[in-house]
Amino acid sequence: MANILLVDDEQSYRQLLSLVFEESGHKIRTAKNGRDALEQLQNEAADIIISDVRMPDMDGIALLREARKENPDIGVILMTAFATVDTAREAFILGADDFIQKPFDVEELKLIVKKTLEKQELIKENQAFKKAQREKGNVKNIVGNSDKMQAIFQMIETVAEVQSTVLVTGESGTGKELVARAIHDLSPRAEKPFISINCGAFTETLLESELFGYVKGAFTGANSNRKGLFEAANQGTIFLDEIGEMSTAMQVKLLRVLQERKVRPVGAHEESSVDARVIAATNRDLKGMTEDGSFREDLFYRISVIPISLPPLRDRKEDISDLSDHFIAKFCKQTGRELSISQKAMQMLENYTWHGNVRELEHTIERAVALERENEIQPERLPDHITNYNPERIKSEFDLPDDGINLSSHLGNLEKTYVVEALKKTSGNQTKAAELLQMPVRSLRHLLDKHNIRSLSAQMRSSGD
Repeated sequence: MANILLVDDEQSYRQLLSLVFEESGHKIRTAKNGRDALEQLQNEAADIIISDVRMPDMDGIALLREARKENPDIGVILMTAFATVDTAREAFILGADDFIQKPFDVEELKLIVKKTLEKQELIKENQAFKKAQREKGNVKNIVGNSDKMQAIFQMIETVAEVQSTVLVTGESGTGKELVARAIHDLSPRAEKPFISINCGAFTETLLESELFGYVKGAFTGANSNRKGLFEAANQGTIFLDEIGEMSTAMQVKLLRVLQERKVRPVGAHEESSVDARVIAATNRDLKGMTEDGSFREDLFYRISVIPISLPPLRDRKEDISDLSDHFIAKFCKQTGRELSISQKAMQMLENYTWHGNVRELEHTIERAVALERENEIQPERLPDHITNYNPERIKSEFDLPDDGINLSSHLGNLEKTYVVEALKKTSGNQTKAAELLQMPVRSLRHLLDKHNIRSLSAQMRSSGD
C-alpha cells in the first residue's frame, strides 16, 4: 500500500483516480493545485504524487521541482492534455518518473504507479545495503573515534565511489586489508568478488601464474587451464598486499595489465580483457625504492593515484580503549562469556608502545580473554613486556655513551638478538618468527644468512620435537 497524493484542478479527475487507487488498497489524498499539494506534504509525506501539469496558482512542473527539493526520492508522475516535447523534456530533466497524456488508459496508469513503487523499493534496498556496508567497514571491522581514523573513514567513503587505483600504506598490523575491504564493500562493485593475494608469499614464477593464470601444458604440472586472480576478480576488486615484495620483472608485467586492462595467461598467445579495480598495500617506502631502482617509478605512480596512509596505533592511543572493548566482545562471543577490563590493565595497554599495532593488541586481548577466569581482565593476564613497560627506563637504555658506540655493529647485534629471540619463541618456525618480526619470510631468511645462523632454526625445531 502506498500513500498517493492526487493533484488536479479538475474535480472529476480527482474523484476518478481516488476510486481507482482506493480499490487497489492505496491511501489517497487530493489537492486542487501545486500550492495546496505542497502544504499537505508539509503535514504528511507521500510516496507518489500524480499531478496534472496545467493548474492555476502552481503548475505540475513547479510542484515537481519543489517536492524534489524536500524529498529527492518521492515518486512523481505527471499528466496533461496539452503535451509538448519541451514540457516532457523539462519534466524528465527535473526527474519525473513518468509522463502520461490525457485522456489515458487507467490500467496503463496503474502499471506506471506499480513500476514507480518498485523503483522506490530498489532505491531503499540500495540505501540500506550501503548503510549496512558502511557500518560493516567503519564500525565492526575498523574501530576508531580519533580524528585520524575519522579522516580515514571519510577517505574510504569518498574513494569507494570512484574506480581509481588506491595504495594503502602503513606499518604491519595497522589494518591495510580491512581498509581495502571497506572500500570494496562501499563501492558499486560490492556484490562482485574481492580477491586478496600477498605478493611476498610467492616466487616470481608462481606469482605470475596466480595473478594471470596459465594454459594446459604451459609448464610441468599444468594439466588444465586455470583462471588467474585478475580474471577471478573481474568486475570486482583485487587486493595486492605487500606489493613492494614483487620482483622488477613482475612489476613490468603488472604495469602492462594496469595500462591495457588485459591479461595473458602463462603459455597463452591471446589476451583476455579484465575489469578489476586494483588496491595495493605495502609497509615499505615505495618512493624510496623507486630512487634506488628496486621499484619501478612508472608503476609507483600508476598504483598510487589515491594514497591512503594508515597511522600506527602509537599515534592514535585514544582508540586503544575502543579497540580493546571491541576485541574483548569478539573473543567473548566465541566462548559465550562476558568480560570487562580493569582500569589498571587498560592504563597499561594505553601506556604501551604498540610496535605490532592493532594486530598485536588483538593478540594480546585474545590471550587475556583465554587466561582470565574472573569477570574482569587483570594486569596479570597481560604479557610481561606490557606490564613491565617503562618508557623512561627504555629511553635511558638508549642514552649515548660519552665515548660513543660503533652504530653499525650495535644495530647488527640488536638485529641478530631479535631474530634469535623470535626463533626461540616459535621453536624455530621461520614463518611464525617472521610474523613476530613483521617481515616477509624471505627477508627473515636473508637475515639468517647475514648473521650465519640459518642452522639455528633447524636446531630449535629438533629440540622442540
